[in-house]
Amino acid sequence: MWAPQAPTFSVDLDPAELYQYEVLIFDESRERELVAAIEIASPGNQDRPQHRQSFVAKCATLLQQKVCVSIVDLVTTMHFNLYCELLELFGQTDAAVDPPPSTYAVTCRSHTLPVHSRFETWAYPLVVGQPMPILPVWLDPDLAVALDLESSCQAACQALRLT
Repeated sequence: MWAPQAPTFSVDLDPAELYQYEVLIFDESRERELVAAIEIASPGNQDRPQHRQSFVAKCATLLQQKVCVSIVDLVTTMHFNLYCELLELFGQTDAAVDPPPSTYAVTCRSHTLPVHSRFETWAYPLVVGQPMPILPVWLDPDLAVALDLESSCQAACQALRLT
């Protein structure tokens, strides 16, 4: 079983304390529960303040629901860091991304401990010419699988015949 590295940032925080505005509809007959989301940032997520706010709000809402969120931002035409904007929404900063890199990969999770809620992240800048990181994707509070970005990127490039 794969064991992820220690988090690069960890604080006592409960994202559920933020206001949430949405309508949720569930198909009870299927008993499906969302446990993780991988968000690939695009220029469209970053080209306007309202688009950045919408992306960040979506991620915050997922975290409020205890859904693990991974963000992969390879956009080089915009210089916004949606992870930092997400942390700002929670009133937090992460020294590991100061100054904020324009390209990065991060996994965020919120989980409940016996006494309080915990928010943890695994954040890595992406540097051209260097291998991309392996991110943990949490399926359960004690179960993570590896999201190997480098292998995934190489496989996609081969499938698209870009290499």
